Amino acid sequence: MEFIEKIEQIDRQLLFAINGSNSPLFDTIMWWVSKPVFGIPFYLLFVFLLYKSFGWKNTFLLVLCAVLAVGLADLSAKYLFKEMFERFRPSQNLEIKEQLHYVNNYHGGMYGFVSSHAANMFAIAMLIGLWLKKKIRYSLHFLLIWAAIIGYSRIYLGVHYPTDVVCGALLGMLIAILMYKVIIRVNLINFSTK
Repeated sequence: MEFIEKIEQIDRQLLFAINGSNSPLFDTIMWWVSKPVFGIPFYLLFVFLLYKSFGWKNTFLLVLCAVLAVGLADLSAKYLFKEMFERFRPSQNLEIKEQLHYVNNYHGGMYGFVSSHAANMFAIAMLIGLWLKKKIRYSLHFLLIWAAIIGYSRIYLGVHYPTDVVCGALLGMLIAILMYKVIIRVNLINFSTK
């Protein structure tokens, strides 16, 4: 029990440090980074890079696999974690909600463990990064940094604890790795040729 209390204490300290480092400029940036529309140019770029690396037929299959991975990550985050653990978001926690800074009065839903944003974005980043790693140097690193920035925005906005984001990221990456291994195993796509 002492270990869990220590983790929760660190979690809150990190939350207050990140959420408390707000400014009007960062409020605007983090608000947009957290919105689904922020990802659209990146998704188009990912499709283009997949096409240049593997051709249209394979890109179509890879996009379907990516959509499936995101669906699995999202449903797992909701039904296996949020509804099972019922951990209140910081913005819904009566003990601390009044101490947080909010952007556009956004508080999110009731429960936050694990972050669906983090699970979904890390699933996409990891899966596409694994596909492109032999074709584009450091692609996996850049994609994971992209997902981490989105995860950070959720903490900044006060709607997730750091552990919500970290555990969501781990869930998304695990789903992506498993999907990648299945695709390789069934030889769905030959990643060495276009």
